[in-house]
Amino acid sequence: MGRRRFSGLEVILMVIFALMFAIAIALLVLFVTGVPGTIKDETTEVFVPQCPNIALAERVDCFPDAGASKRRCQERGCCWQPLDERNVPWCFFSTNHGYIVESVEQPDPYVMKAHLKRMTSPSLFGADIQELSFQAEMQSSNRLRFKISDAHMQRFEVPHEHVNSLSKHPTTPINNTLEITHKPFGLVVRRKENNKVLFDTRMGPLVFADQFLQLSAKLPSDNIYGLGEHVHRQFRHDINWKTWPIFTRDAFPNGGTHNLYGHYPFFLCLEDTSGKSFGVFLMNSNAMEVTLQPAPAVTYRTIGGILDFYVLFGDTPEQVVQEFLELIGRPVIPPYWSLGFQLSRWDYGSLSEVKKTVERNREVNLPYEIQYTDIDYMEDKKDFTYDKVKFSELPQFADYLHEKGQKYILILDPAIATSTRVGGAPYESFDRGTEKKAWVTEKDGNTPLLGEVWPGETVFPDYTSQNCIDWWVDEYERFSRKIKHDALWIDMNEVANFKKGSTKGCDDNNLNYPPYTPKIIDEVMYSKTLCMDAKQAWGNHYDVHSLYGYSMVLATEKALQRVFGGNRTLMLTRSSFPGVGKYSGHWLGDNAANWNDIKWAIPGMLEFGLFGIPYIGADICGFFDDSSEELCRRWMQVGAFYPFSRNHNAQGYKPQDPAAYGAGSLLVESSKHYLRIRYTLLPYLYTLFFKASTTGETVVRPLMHEFYSDKATWDVDRQFLWGKHLLITPVLDPGVVMLDAYIPDALWYDYETMKPLAERRQKIKLHLPGDKLGLHIRGGAVLPTQKAAVTTTYSRRNPMGLIIALDDKAQAAGELFWDDGDSRDTVKKGNYIHYKFTVLHVLFIRRLSLTLGETYLVRWEVVQEEYQRVDCHPEEHADEAKCKGRGCIWKTSNIDRVPWCYYPKDYGYHVRLNEGTMSGFWVEIIRNKRYQSRAHSESRDIDILHVQVTYHSSSMLQFKIWDPATDRYEVPVPLSVPTVPNTNEDERLYKVLYKSDPFGIQVIRKSTGTTIWDSAVPGFTFTDMFIQVSTRLSSKYIYGFGETEHSTYKHDLNYHTWGMFAKDQPPGYKMNCYGVHPFYMGLETTTDAHGVLLLNSNAMDVTFQPMPALTYRTVGGILDFYMVLGPTPENVVQQYTALIGRPVLPAYWSLGFQLCRYGYANDKEIADLYTQMRAAGIPYDVQYADIDYMKQQLDFVLDPEFAGLPSLVNDMRKEGMRFIFILDPAISGNETNYPAYDRGKAADVFIKWPKKLSDDIVWGKVWPDYPNVAVNESLDWDTQVELYRAYTAFPDFFRNATAKWWHQEIMDFYQTTIKFDGLWIDMNEPASFVHGTVGGQCLGDPLLEKPLYMPFLESKHLGLNHKTLCMNSEQILSDGTPVRHYDVHSLYGWSHTKPTYDALLNVTGRRGIVVTRSTYPSSGKWAGHWLGDNNASWDQLYKSIIGMMEFSLFGIPYTGADICGFFNTAKYEMCLRWMQLGAFYPYSRNHNGKGNPRQDPVAWNSTFAEASRKVLNIRYTLLPYLYTLMYEAHTEGNTVVRPLLHEFTKERTTWDIHKQFLWGPALLITPALDPGATQVEAYVPDARWYDYHTAKDVKVRGKKVWMNTPMDHINLHIRGGYILPWQKPENTTYYSRKNPLGLIVALSDNGTAQGLFFWDDGDGIDTVEKRQYLLTSYAVKSNTLSGRILHSGLFEADHLILGIVKVWGISTTITEVTLTDVTETVHPLTPQYNADAQELIIDATAISVRVDQGFTITWRASV
Repeated sequence: MGRRRFSGLEVILMVIFALMFAIAIALLVLFVTGVPGTIKDETTEVFVPQCPNIALAERVDCFPDAGASKRRCQERGCCWQPLDERNVPWCFFSTNHGYIVESVEQPDPYVMKAHLKRMTSPSLFGADIQELSFQAEMQSSNRLRFKISDAHMQRFEVPHEHVNSLSKHPTTPINNTLEITHKPFGLVVRRKENNKVLFDTRMGPLVFADQFLQLSAKLPSDNIYGLGEHVHRQFRHDINWKTWPIFTRDAFPNGGTHNLYGHYPFFLCLEDTSGKSFGVFLMNSNAMEVTLQPAPAVTYRTIGGILDFYVLFGDTPEQVVQEFLELIGRPVIPPYWSLGFQLSRWDYGSLSEVKKTVERNREVNLPYEIQYTDIDYMEDKKDFTYDKVKFSELPQFADYLHEKGQKYILILDPAIATSTRVGGAPYESFDRGTEKKAWVTEKDGNTPLLGEVWPGETVFPDYTSQNCIDWWVDEYERFSRKIKHDALWIDMNEVANFKKGSTKGCDDNNLNYPPYTPKIIDEVMYSKTLCMDAKQAWGNHYDVHSLYGYSMVLATEKALQRVFGGNRTLMLTRSSFPGVGKYSGHWLGDNAANWNDIKWAIPGMLEFGLFGIPYIGADICGFFDDSSEELCRRWMQVGAFYPFSRNHNAQGYKPQDPAAYGAGSLLVESSKHYLRIRYTLLPYLYTLFFKASTTGETVVRPLMHEFYSDKATWDVDRQFLWGKHLLITPVLDPGVVMLDAYIPDALWYDYETMKPLAERRQKIKLHLPGDKLGLHIRGGAVLPTQKAAVTTTYSRRNPMGLIIALDDKAQAAGELFWDDGDSRDTVKKGNYIHYKFTVLHVLFIRRLSLTLGETYLVRWEVVQEEYQRVDCHPEEHADEAKCKGRGCIWKTSNIDRVPWCYYPKDYGYHVRLNEGTMSGFWVEIIRNKRYQSRAHSESRDIDILHVQVTYHSSSMLQFKIWDPATDRYEVPVPLSVPTVPNTNEDERLYKVLYKSDPFGIQVIRKSTGTTIWDSAVPGFTFTDMFIQVSTRLSSKYIYGFGETEHSTYKHDLNYHTWGMFAKDQPPGYKMNCYGVHPFYMGLETTTDAHGVLLLNSNAMDVTFQPMPALTYRTVGGILDFYMVLGPTPENVVQQYTALIGRPVLPAYWSLGFQLCRYGYANDKEIADLYTQMRAAGIPYDVQYADIDYMKQQLDFVLDPEFAGLPSLVNDMRKEGMRFIFILDPAISGNETNYPAYDRGKAADVFIKWPKKLSDDIVWGKVWPDYPNVAVNESLDWDTQVELYRAYTAFPDFFRNATAKWWHQEIMDFYQTTIKFDGLWIDMNEPASFVHGTVGGQCLGDPLLEKPLYMPFLESKHLGLNHKTLCMNSEQILSDGTPVRHYDVHSLYGWSHTKPTYDALLNVTGRRGIVVTRSTYPSSGKWAGHWLGDNNASWDQLYKSIIGMMEFSLFGIPYTGADICGFFNTAKYEMCLRWMQLGAFYPYSRNHNGKGNPRQDPVAWNSTFAEASRKVLNIRYTLLPYLYTLMYEAHTEGNTVVRPLLHEFTKERTTWDIHKQFLWGPALLITPALDPGATQVEAYVPDARWYDYHTAKDVKVRGKKVWMNTPMDHINLHIRGGYILPWQKPENTTYYSRKNPLGLIVALSDNGTAQGLFFWDDGDGIDTVEKRQYLLTSYAVKSNTLSGRILHSGLFEADHLILGIVKVWGISTTITEVTLTDVTETVHPLTPQYNADAQELIIDATAISVRVDQGFTITWRASV
């Protein structure tokens, strides 16, 4: 038999079988081996996902459906990286998914097209479309559209009625806005003005399958608003991986993530405080979901259609809404009457019950416009019928309402019953619709789809069909002839169906069960609606479901036009889509009577403002459930300000119309009150709707739309605005009468009292009893009004009025739109009046009756021209001749202190050239020579100046003015400015302008528009020896400038002048003292703060005037200003110290109490004092020796009377004490063997004359005596100086050689004579007891000694060299540059400080402390400061607080005054009160002068000693907190002694407080400062405060109180919400530092607290920089205290254990406390609870838990 031959077909089949077998084997091997990430696609190539290394926040979910696993993720070609949290995707896209760009074309500059091809990669859900078409166009300068669709097949696109009719007006080339990346395809949308990226799709791939489309985009900020319809519990979106489904649905708005009635794939993004914003709208009606993630980013997933995006650009959020509404259609103006109050309920039961409701509300005279009937009026709930039994008189009901000026609205649903009517009569509406083929059909396109709604079995009109539209219009017209009514309410149009899909169910296909279902309710597409494969004229219900309500609105609009003709009428719809607002209003659905829903209504209204439906509101008092009286009362109050104001409730619940609660009830009276206000303001509300309809402005407006520069407004959604000008602050919680309300940054008037609020840009407490809500009018508003009536029919007949509320500039503006209130198209036809009101310099006006059509002008003025004058003759003895000789104006004034001689308006300079860059600008200015110069031949005019403005950072700028032709002196103090200036305008908090004639610089805070510097003021002068510049100030609140004694912390601006020039001058009124700090902080009326430094060290003064304005005058150098923008006072100090240098971290022991006296006779007196202090048990760490220890007051030489001092110091140091010696700079030149002088002279370190004058030292006289003289102290001072004081030389500390010499002398003294721990440098202004030089004859130019203009200085008639060196003396900078003492005099102490600090650290090897008397900006980097040689008088107590607060501004937190006073005899009571105050000076030293009795704590009696011990024990207890504050000052620039206004800036009372102060944010110190005081008046800021002594909550906040203050008591309070570290006090810090660490936990109102603890070895050098420290944060939440280690770098010897924790503010008895340590071991602890004080004490000492290892403590209350 022959071999069988196979046919061709058989051969083919065998080959196919073999191939299939091979593939199966390969897949099996792959499955078994589990090779990760390698999956073969249809090309059989291996796909290897390229997994990016990206932040978790930027992962794009590759497995949005359920069931993600490693295997399934890898099958999709995605990246699997599981985490310990589920909201972050574990499965995320690789970078080799998506599409590539194959070609790009640009047919014109405004259009871009591309062809895309899918990259080879696994599919997520199948049916990926391989080739796509991309098209983008700039449709206008503010609107970009880009569209991605199938390149070869038409897909469903939304047939939008308005968008499709838009014309395009491109003006901006698309390349300025849109960029395409090619592989993979991505889009970058930028803002054309600044190139900022707004919408960047490169973070994830484009996915485009038949039924799954996904696009992700990174956004520039997390300020995202919109997307709907849902219940968003907050207006600003939570972007922590929140997914929101969008698909219209009949669902309850219960606060979950449920998709609700409308479909809004639109969001608005606020970019930053500039207000610049953009919106993104996806024109797609398919079911979708939108995920927001923290990148921030957005991901769209939709299951059909195309990707059709519109990006809308605006300079403000409001402009974005306007752009969106221009796209989708601006909203209709509702009829005027529809703005009245409305009543409704489902199931009144009968018309008689409806009328009872109407009558009882009429009887109480409630403003009440509209009555509704719900479906209960119908016969068996059938459309176009009425119940002829229960509602038999319904045809006449509208007339009944019209008689009293009221209106009637009824409801219609879309679903039409298939059953017959009562008695078997045909239901003709159904029959006619069937005949017209008006219904949605099953998938066959013929069979009407049946469902079930209220009337039973129903069909569903297909409003996308013209046949249906014709039927609907016809039925409505027929029905309107039967039942007269005024407007129509349409409901259930999502479309709702009580059956799932249909009465038959739904087929199993990819429309009803798509490959991916978004996270909609029930996650079944047809749940409570129609089958997705049902057919409509526009397409499958799958595509058009969310357009059902939209199409019904379009059809209903035609019906209303047919029935009402020229009348406007009203439509109200439940389901909506973008564009519905063009025809209809909306309510927020079937809410419930609870306190959540009253809150959530506000974000809902705000969102529909974004969506273009301003006629919006919620069912007042709630639809479901019974409403309590309180809830309904509060809801009626806020509902009076819903644009759509309707009270509506459901079947089966108690009536909730206002009158149902009883005539005369609080609810009725409150409702009437606020409805009358509503009706009064309806002209304003109606005008807002006109603006919405014509420009797209919002009506109900978020605060952030108006105050976007204030970040605090970004989250405000429990308050809202009507337009720009009316702020509504409702009560939304039960039992609340004190409400936290945010007052935006404007002047606001209480609507009911007309009083202006003092506060702005802060939260305040509003007292809102049960019948009140907060209502405020913004300054700058003109609001049209009408006297209220019970309906608008009557109110519209009343005269018009205006409410005029002036802003800060005494201006106001407003508008009024007016028409007949009811006719259609009045704007289009021009049948209206539009008024615009402008008001300048007026008072607050109400009840001004105006007749429409007339023109009015009201004018008045407020003038104080004199306050604008800038003094042209600040010297004494001005007269008219001198004045006019300077080219100035002479005019007398009756106002005290106003200058009579002042500059003409154009006196100064004008701009000649200018040049700008991204980081600043430069201008050249030239003097206006029209006016006589102030210059003399000795001080020439500088006619041409250069000005450079530099934007150093977002919060700091510099403007510098100098002579380009001459090298003038500039301050050699180095500052820390960024190496690269800021070039990003959007980041900057400021903008800078200049005015040309006269020249001036303006600095404007962008967030508020406040001008904080404006030097375009007459009088700018720049001569060689006189420079003057003035600026207007932003407010009268100015702090700083020093050093001089100020009697208030806030400057008095009533023509006060303050001089600045370093001088040995004890504190006195208007006397320039030791240091120079030309720095001030300005507090703006908006509560923002800024700081200004003039970097100039010449003699100067500053003058304030009430304009408010400030004038600087200096006698040399240049003008070099630095400005920091805060915006908080604390930020100002942080930024200023970042510029000049952060403060030094003092040694821990230097925070202990210190004793000093000028006048110790010998070392025994010091030893005796030490013994007495120890015996009294008074904490005490540091002892000083003043110049008494020196022989002849010679530096580095020990007096024989103090021969035992080195031994005493050694003994004291062994016992934990520290010693500080004084060193003065002046060195005697009359000794025959004085190494300090000899070595100094050899090194040429002393200040000399310029060589052209002499090569000699400039000799002065200070403390050193001639050798071998006996001083007769009974002689007068000048005689003593002449007879006994040696010639002294002054080291020039600028020289490098001087620093070396000084270091050597200090080291020799330490090593050979005596040990010390710190150094006190004094007399370094520099001070001299002769004027200029010995003999008084200064060489050189006499004008330097007494310049032509002498600033306002102490003894100015004696010249600049009074009590110091000659100004012609020469000093040499470190780079060898010679400078005049005239220029650098005020820097002497500054130059002295760093060499001293460096020497101290090098010589002792420890940190120590330097205390200096003379300071300049940046001195705080190396030293502390005391406030000088004060007087023992009561006024010095409070003035020391002012001084400390000023040095906090100046960056020197280690400061204090001489406790009990330096000069004169201290009195017992004063000294005791000063000891109490001084215990809270950072630098706490009792020091007095020679010849006065002792005043140390043991010099008085045991009572004094005990009171001192008590208060110093408190100080020592809190030293860990104080040291932590010093650390924060050193690292962050925070203040230590802190003015109350720094923490409570919003409370304007704090702006004037200078007799109380804070340690940091949490310890409030209120000392007794007056003789005989047993009480002290104190301000308690608005926070929770605990009495330190009793641990009790004081239960007072935000007001002044009287506090008891017996002699042994100082009032101390700890702020709730803070945790303070503490230790048990000891006699010195050496021992107290060894004690366990305690914590005081002062709970806030919500039971939380936080704090910080810093610890190191206490005196190591650079421990922070070397990271040799411990930093721990503590926090309390939910009865648990936790410690988190932020940094741990302590040496073993410095570790602490936890001791006693005190928790204050616990209201329930605690029975159980546990501590869990770092090993998770749980330790039970025994609680001690004091019910009276509400204090819990937890002692953890016994378990030895180390503070550096973290722990948690939990406490539980008894059950």
